[in-house]
Amino acid sequence: MDTRGSKFLVADALEDIGSNPTGNPTLADVLEERFGRRDVMRGLLAGALAGPALLSVRPAEAAQSSMATAEDKPAFTFTEIAHGVDATHHVAPGYNARVLIRWGDPILPGAPAFDPMRQTAAAQAQQFGYNNDFVGFAPLPRGSKSADRGLLCVNHEYTDEEVMFPGLGGEQSKANFARMTRDLVDIEMAAHGGSVVEIRKVKGVWTYDATSPFNRRITAETEIAISGPAAGHALLKTAGDPTGRRVRGMLNNCAGGMTPWGTWLSCEENVNSYFWGTLADGHPQAKAFKRYGIPANVFNWGQHHDRFDVNKEPNEANRFGWVVEIDPYDPNATPKKRTALGRFKHEACTLAVGKDGTVVAYTGDDERFDYVYKFVASRKFNAKNRAANMDLLDEGTLYVAKFGANGTLDWLPLAHGHGPLTAENGFPDQATVLVHARLASDALGATKMDRPEDIEVNPKTGRVYVVLTNNDKRKPEQVDAVNPRAANEWGQIVEIEAIGGDHAATKAEWRMLVRGGSPAVGGQFHAETTDNGWFACPDNLAADNHGRLWVATDQGGAWAKASGTADGIWAIETDGPRRGLSKMFFRVPVGAEMCGPCFTPDDKTLFVAVQHPATDGVDLWEGFKGKTSTFEDPATRWPDFKAGTPPRPSVVAITKTGGGVIGS
Repeated sequence: MDTRGSKFLVADALEDIGSNPTGNPTLADVLEERFGRRDVMRGLLAGALAGPALLSVRPAEAAQSSMATAEDKPAFTFTEIAHGVDATHHVAPGYNARVLIRWGDPILPGAPAFDPMRQTAAAQAQQFGYNNDFVGFAPLPRGSKSADRGLLCVNHEYTDEEVMFPGLGGEQSKANFARMTRDLVDIEMAAHGGSVVEIRKVKGVWTYDATSPFNRRITAETEIAISGPAAGHALLKTAGDPTGRRVRGMLNNCAGGMTPWGTWLSCEENVNSYFWGTLADGHPQAKAFKRYGIPANVFNWGQHHDRFDVNKEPNEANRFGWVVEIDPYDPNATPKKRTALGRFKHEACTLAVGKDGTVVAYTGDDERFDYVYKFVASRKFNAKNRAANMDLLDEGTLYVAKFGANGTLDWLPLAHGHGPLTAENGFPDQATVLVHARLASDALGATKMDRPEDIEVNPKTGRVYVVLTNNDKRKPEQVDAVNPRAANEWGQIVEIEAIGGDHAATKAEWRMLVRGGSPAVGGQFHAETTDNGWFACPDNLAADNHGRLWVATDQGGAWAKASGTADGIWAIETDGPRRGLSKMFFRVPVGAEMCGPCFTPDDKTLFVAVQHPATDGVDLWEGFKGKTSTFEDPATRWPDFKAGTPPRPSVVAITKTGGGVIGS
């Protein structure tokens, strides 16, 4: 999630500036060590850039997949759409894109119809939540490969009060939250979290079942268990929970993942937004809170709920920033925060299962100059016994990535007693290492990355794709082959290959897939990519069941500067002579972010999430009809909205006319 637009304009410290004060190497340092700064600046690797494998820090020929010798056929045959920006969404010709569910739609028995003028927390807790980000699909019945009926698992990341509440009068963070009452805060809290909704396809059209017994809302007040090595630790104990094992709610759930045993992994990202106040002198968490950007004072919940006040409840913030595991098939099951996976700004959590059953979870810390992680579970996946897997993510080793100049990658264990992770250095036990994972990774000397967002594992090749969305704080002296532009607004995608296919190994190899932005600003795609095929600020990824990669973008309010086009979905080839060839498939309305690409098991439906329409950079659009507006009324933010009707984030189902696999 890009914080340059909407409500997060006031919170640059969340992702834009970064809170990493260490001298740990960046990828710039890595490339300079290998090639020498002068050679990198002169374009020593231009030859590698010219070929299908755009850039490889291994020999160019090694970047080619074994699939490169397959029959030379394009992976995608759809007709791409054009760059642009307007008030509606667009999809490739021959496809249908229909809204499946929107913010406020009733999903629980007895839920009232959505009424934007009469919102209540009680109503919102029974309705589809706000700002849908991650989308997951769990087939029904459980254990099947059904592609026409399943459970939609959706994260609700955050709220935009200026368009959520008609007549409120703009972003309240700019007005000291003068109009934000306790009732409005409680509605916001009920709109966070996640939703589970049964959906089915009937005669080619997807609908949702508001009466399904599987349907569920998880909010900022839902009871959630704390499990794993940090459960019960002193750093997690509060006045409301002296056991340190129960917490109310999950917050800022961005991307996520689905497990092979049918659970949903929901990732807490910018949790510092919700904590309030100014740290008092001698605050017990002062050092760690500074590293985590706490408090950010983006929401004023702490004015109405003491647990979000950093001085009244100094440990509450430690209970957020985790990966939450949820069983969508059991609406009564208690969600669990898996502390073994570490605490930071999780953007996603994607699993790979080795041939021997070893489970590996990849996740990134979405802030400038922060890190890429993986977790290796101690116990094996049991395909025949679901119950044996339900707490599998509570035991294992968390690693952080250090990228080498020779194209190798070392995974460094965040294990108490390893290297500097000792009591003398502020890490008295494993729980502290995990609660303060950023500090532990700093101490280990991990590589500082450019906002690691989504991470996806290709089911066919096993290669891992890491999205680095952008880093406009990169200085000119840091320019290098991997990050070739100062003030990088465009981002890139890095490919990691587990040596011998062993994701649990402590070494891997890495190379570049593409660099975002137009050729005019140093974008690097396949030479046959058209003027509509390049993109800026990659964010979320999806690999379909054919092993093809789909990229969602998030430029935030900087879309006019980054690309001049709205965000959307691009399909990109990762193998063979067309490696790096990208095509535009879908485009969101102005002001929206593209999230949640997710395929059904037969690849015949692609679900996408259109988040916060009518917010980011709407005033920059030439078609905006209220350029003199002070944004007092949400109706002025969108030409087609009726007065008093706020824009509604939604999940859209994309299918091919007449049926067939998406993209081909």
